[in-house]
Amino acid sequence: MAGKVIVITGANGGLGRALAQRFAQDGDKVILLGRSLAKLQEVADEIGGDTLAVECTIGSPDSVRGAFATIAQTHPKIDVLINNAAAFAPYLLEEASDDQILNSVMTNLTGPMFTSRAAIPMLNADGHIINLSSESVVVDLPHLTAYQATKAGLERFSQVLHEEIKEKGLRVTVVRAGQMVGPGQTPQVDAETGMRFFQAAIKKGLNPMERGMTQYQSVVHVFRMIVDTPADLHVGIITLDARIAG
Repeated sequence: MAGKVIVITGANGGLGRALAQRFAQDGDKVILLGRSLAKLQEVADEIGGDTLAVECTIGSPDSVRGAFATIAQTHPKIDVLINNAAAFAPYLLEEASDDQILNSVMTNLTGPMFTSRAAIPMLNADGHIINLSSESVVVDLPHLTAYQATKAGLERFSQVLHEEIKEKGLRVTVVRAGQMVGPGQTPQVDAETGMRFFQAAIKKGLNPMERGMTQYQSVVHVFRMIVDTPADLHVGIITLDARIAG
């Protein structure tokens, strides 16, 4: 069913951009959150429809409060929050800087807590929070200690938050996804870091080039289904295993 008000974090590129495009095409009102207002506005202008770009650093509680106050000016009630933003940075913990560790925790775990806290009072009855997790929760990928730990924490957070808010008629769903590619994807690591990660994965028998890969446009169909799930159903977690094309 179209006509929902949907807030998407990390909407300036990648899956977030693809989700925003799909929902806008379906006639939903889409609110794009991200650190760069200029980049968000470019996406909003490209997508068209009823879209709103709002600057927000989800790891900052003040930034989240300000962003949702801005949203409330035009959309006092919302239907869906999609916590898509993530910090993916492969590194060895012993070599990690304070900022690298804090960015992983604040973006991947604390951020969804801040945005969920802000969204809950604004959610309509039958409102929905969807949190994007990762296959790395169950696949022992190297150099991703903080990333895997925060995504595992996000899944547990989602489970207990659902129990906390279900009496309000609200739902929380986890989407655990594998590798994805598509338009708007931007590299999150430099070449040297990427090569170290690649070599470590090969050593563990996990060749990234031989693992499944799926397109953003395939994944957005699943989010559409979740958003339109009837009120008498709850999807706790969906696991999306990327397939090797062909």
